[in-house]
Amino acid sequence: MKFKMRENGFETNVEYGKLIVSGNEEYGFRPYQLLVSSIAVCSGGVLRKVLTKKRMAFSDIEVTADVTRNEKGAQEIQRIHLHFIITGEDLEEGKVEKSLEVTRKNCSMVQSVKGSIEITETFEIRKTE
Repeated sequence: MKFKMRENGFETNVEYGKLIVSGNEEYGFRPYQLLVSSIAVCSGGVLRKVLTKKRMAFSDIEVTADVTRNEKGAQEIQRIHLHFIITGEDLEEGKVEKSLEVTRKNCSMVQSVKGSIEITETFEIRKTE
């Protein structure tokens, strides 16, 4: 990836389109937002694949990320808590828990920050309406 400096940040062109990154959210995505998004969406995507492979019937996955940053340092991310809301039929709590363990081991973004950012997960199951 090649990033070009602009007046209020940097930009790059990727397959999907232009990505603008700035320390000021008025001008683009903030770096920490992209990092948290990468971890949350990677985890959600891997979980989706795991549930599908296990033939578990689900219709939706929602991921909420609660971020803790160091107020005294460089505002680095210290912890990210991911909460998954999985909507489906006949989802067994034990099987979902095991699926999250597999997800954690296979999400490249979680593995990339292992040892530097604490990642925790919880989940809830909702029945399809």
